[in-house]
Amino acid sequence: MDFETDLFLESLPALFGGAWLTVQLTVVSVSLGLMIGVLGGLARVSDHKFLNIPALVYVTIMRGVPMLVTILFLYYGMPSIGFVWDPFLVAVIALAATNGAYVTEIVRSGIQGVDRGQMRAARSLGMSYPLAMRRIILPQALRRVLPPITNESITLLKNTALVSVIALSDLLRVGLEIMTWKANTFSPFAGVALIYLCLTLPLVALNTYLERSYRIQ
Repeated sequence: MDFETDLFLESLPALFGGAWLTVQLTVVSVSLGLMIGVLGGLARVSDHKFLNIPALVYVTIMRGVPMLVTILFLYYGMPSIGFVWDPFLVAVIALAATNGAYVTEIVRSGIQGVDRGQMRAARSLGMSYPLAMRRIILPQALRRVLPPITNESITLLKNTALVSVIALSDLLRVGLEIMTWKANTFSPFAGVALIYLCLTLPLVALNTYLERSYRIQ
């Protein structure tokens, strides 16, 4: 074991800097992914093919292609056709697009889990489809989808480690650089693992709380 307490403590400030970038990527990507997912979920349950089919194609592609491949394609492939993007933007696009695909299916299943009769009843009372969806269906679907969406956010937080391949100084990348400079693996990566754990624990606790609340209701 090559653990060195002094190196571990010395690494923490740099690792915290990388963790801050990881948090930024997570917050921005989760927010965009949630917006994409809600719109995608509504499109997936729509009877209009011009909404449903594109949403299905999007979900199929993004869930079928590994996120690492998406990141590398956007960063190294797109410049060949004239699109050169900042690494942070590439990371956000890849993370949000992939997260949005999974959230789309979560939202879809949540909406379809609500009894269809409630939509028919709302329409018979004179409500438009959007109004019935907003006032009747979505509030009920919300409590169904919150736990899996929170779980998906945990997955995205951990998947931010993949952006280290495009030279973004996230938590993992900083750990790799310290490992190279100091010729020591255990000490910096003990810090990396500890910080990832500290970042995910609040989300794990939130997910547990939401799942428990959903079971009680």
